[in-house]
This record gives sequence, C-alpha cells and structure tokens, in this order.
Amino acid sequence: MDEVKKIDEIDVKIIRLLQANARSTVSEIAEKIKMSVPAVSERIKKLENSGIISKYTCVLDNAKLGRELTAFLFVSLDTPDCMDQLREAIAGEKDVLESHYITGTFDYILKVVTTDTDSLERLIYRIKRIPGVQKSNTCVVLSTDKDLLPIQL
Repeated sequence: MDEVKKIDEIDVKIIRLLQANARSTVSEIAEKIKMSVPAVSERIKKLENSGIISKYTCVLDNAKLGRELTAFLFVSLDTPDCMDQLREAIAGEKDVLESHYITGTFDYILKVVTTDTDSLERLIYRIKRIPGVQKSNTCVVLSTDKDLLPIQL
C-alpha cells in the first residue's frame, strides 16, 4: 500500500485552483495565493513527483457529444478466475468509463455513459457473452445531483 502523503493548506489551495482549471498558469496561481512563482512552481513539482497530482485532463460535456444515457451495470462472475476475461473485454469498451471490483451480491460495478437505450442494450449483450459472466443488473440514471471528478480536500 502506498504511503499517505502530507500536504499543507497552501498545497490544498494550489490543488483546488488546478482542479477548477488545470490550464491555470503558475503565475496565475501564485498571484491568487500571494506567493512567488518559483515557490508555487516548486510545490506543483513536488505534488506531481509525489503522485498526489497524477495527471491533468480535459472534461467533456457528455450531452453535447450525444452521450446522454448514464447507467450502472452490476456484473456477477462464476468464479474469480473469470476476472481477467471481463477486464480485457471492457478495456475496449469506450462507453464503460469506470470499472470497480466490489463486495456484496455482485462482483463488479461498471459506470456506462452511452448514446441511448439501444447502445446500452448492445453493450449489455456483449458483456453477458463474456465467458464467466453469470448475471447482471442494470440501473439507468434518471438525474444526477452531484458529480465531482476530483476528490475534495
């Protein structure tokens, strides 16, 4: 297990600004938190090198791209030996955004964002055909009240 890294309030301010806009320049951040550019630059490098900041990304608006249907697909496997086959199969599925190995009645939960019920149905069919998939249960999202990408500090 990875060692837990300690961050201070200044690091938290920097992280929050980067979470709000990862394209913020070091000088913009420095100005907002009243620090020198080299000091902020050094802190950002330390956060990156420690792995606290693992990547920078671009967030897309799914609805504007025609992907308006979100669903959670629970998958149960015959045996744990089937995990690799499921992982390999969903790795190539662009509509599967997240995959989590879980406890409880099912073995996996998949977050799916797709265009419509037809594409969801085809995806479910492909997943059910994976050797070792025993059963599935799908919950379609009607609305979303909270959807934060990064963890909140």
